[in-house]
Amino acid sequence: MTKDLVFYTNPMSRGRIARWMLEETGAPYRTELVAYGEQMKSPGYLAVNPMGKVPAIRHGDTVVTECAAICAYLADAFPKAGLAPPSDDRGAYYRWLFFAAGPLEAAIMDRQLGVELPAEKQMMAGYGSYDMAVDTLEKAVDGWEYVTGDRFTAADVYVGSHVMWGTQFGTLPKRPAFEAYAARLAGRPAYQRASELDDEAGKAMPHPSAAG
Repeated sequence: MTKDLVFYTNPMSRGRIARWMLEETGAPYRTELVAYGEQMKSPGYLAVNPMGKVPAIRHGDTVVTECAAICAYLADAFPKAGLAPPSDDRGAYYRWLFFAAGPLEAAIMDRQLGVELPAEKQMMAGYGSYDMAVDTLEKAVDGWEYVTGDRFTAADVYVGSHVMWGTQFGTLPKRPAFEAYAARLAGRPAYQRASELDDEAGKAMPHPSAAG
């Protein structure tokens, strides 16, 4: 029996990453839109994600939160989509998927919050420095079609989302390697479908600043 797949999201959130990943799998799923404010902090939704945040997925009895985990889970749950390398060839796949989820996101967030680590304290942070994290990301995409080489994987959904958003909104510099990588990913039909679905859903959702 096919397990029901439910996607909890708000189109003005990181849920756009999970939507793109869902569209890449080609699997049928049902979308539950969750408004910021009371609905996202309601007992019903907190039973899905105690953090009261989106996105989340429910696949049968399995609940998965956190975008990187959702990407990895869906790649394994729907192997026919070919979104994960063979199990004995996942070094780069895991490396860049979790680099983006850990050091890169932390470096970007600290920079946005105005947190600058003094040189003598950088060894205490997983990302070292913002410049170090950005330079490392550039090496991952420069000269390669995708982060694992010549094959698109779930890692590109997650890493690529950071690159596309970062260069668009200024949290990452517009380096040629980033812009070329983002352009390749933006041409994927699944990315375009996901963007259209989220843009349409966003028209009916209240803006976060207007929520409870």
